[in-house]
Amino acid sequence: MATEVTVPVLGESITEATVGEWLKQPGDPVKVDEPIASLETDKVSVEVPSPVAGVMGSHAVKVGDTVEVGAMLATIEAGDGAAAAPAPAAAPAAAPAPAAAPAATPAPAQAEPAGDSPAALSPSVRRAVLEYGLDPASITGTGKDGRITKEDVAAAAASKPANAAPAAAPAPAAAPAGGRKEERVKMTRLRQTIAKRLKEAQNTAAMLTTFNDVDMTAVIEARAKYKDLFEKKHGVRLGFMGFFVKAATMALKDIPSVNASIEGDEIVYHDYADISVAVSAPNGLVVPVIRDAQDLTVAGIEKTIGDFGRRAKDGTLKMDEMKGGTFTISNGGVFGSLMSTPIINPPQAAVLGLHRIEERPVVVGGQVVVRPMMYLALSYDHRLIDGREAVTFLVALKNAIEDPTRILIDL
Repeated sequence: MATEVTVPVLGESITEATVGEWLKQPGDPVKVDEPIASLETDKVSVEVPSPVAGVMGSHAVKVGDTVEVGAMLATIEAGDGAAAAPAPAAAPAAAPAPAAAPAATPAPAQAEPAGDSPAALSPSVRRAVLEYGLDPASITGTGKDGRITKEDVAAAAASKPANAAPAAAPAPAAAPAGGRKEERVKMTRLRQTIAKRLKEAQNTAAMLTTFNDVDMTAVIEARAKYKDLFEKKHGVRLGFMGFFVKAATMALKDIPSVNASIEGDEIVYHDYADISVAVSAPNGLVVPVIRDAQDLTVAGIEKTIGDFGRRAKDGTLKMDEMKGGTFTISNGGVFGSLMSTPIINPPQAAVLGLHRIEERPVVVGGQVVVRPMMYLALSYDHRLIDGREAVTFLVALKNAIEDPTRILIDL
């Protein structure tokens, strides 16, 4: 008897998802609660567990299909996967007649596509395989159940020796001289949602950006002095984000409108600071939330951000961790950005953009000196936040970073 596997409840207000990857193919053994498929929602990837043990049956939908909550994804057949696996191998052995020899050759050909065909790979892995021009069958997968990851593809491309060149040589000859190539890849649900929300923010908010710069000398010196003791005691590296998040919570308390939001014709002020931090994930930017950041120490903030970063790469962030948030901090500096105008994350009213640290000449005490400087950018909804409040917020943040003792004594 077959058991149907349906799309689970994905979270508040989320009614559909996209099939991102099949983790089990028909005929594979399946354990109870073992993930069989990965769904891409508006915010994160969600793995669908098997409700029963048995053998993977047929897929009701394909990779890339949009499915609604409650829709059937696949079936799990009763039986033992271990017993099911030898069955195909036994058939050729039971047929010793010469005529069976030709029949045996198609069997491997049919087995290969199950694990190596483009349909069996995740969208990101498919793109990587096409980009490097590799054969999936030649790549050894190191992911769960031997699945191929993007890292496996990159490693295979990097280790492709000169002997691979002859195989690739005929390709240019087949292509027309001066020919140009295009590739069309469907946007992931996450990317579609990011695009939609960012455009809605531009269309709805009266968005404006104000800038300032901050001398990072004091924070860099404090970090260099205490980073080893900090890591030894707390088990996490001391970065710059801990200082900025803590300084931001202090500035938000002084300028509450920057931490507010608009709902209809009402302004909602929050007496807590739930800080959304932009984290890079394989399928795009995700924004998990540090709850009650005003109550956390710098160490607690660094631990939370480190955990978010690891789980964003693994695709294991939970839906509840992406909800809410009263203020966002985005650090484009880690990618080398010098200056930008970030877009607010509705219904929030403001977002702080951090950028790369760069030595520049500045005037201190009437003399020109070289200091490690960073540009700060605050994009805000002018319907709610006045220019004076935006500038005051940035100045309060700048003062706390340039004199970290202020963070210690809450000044």
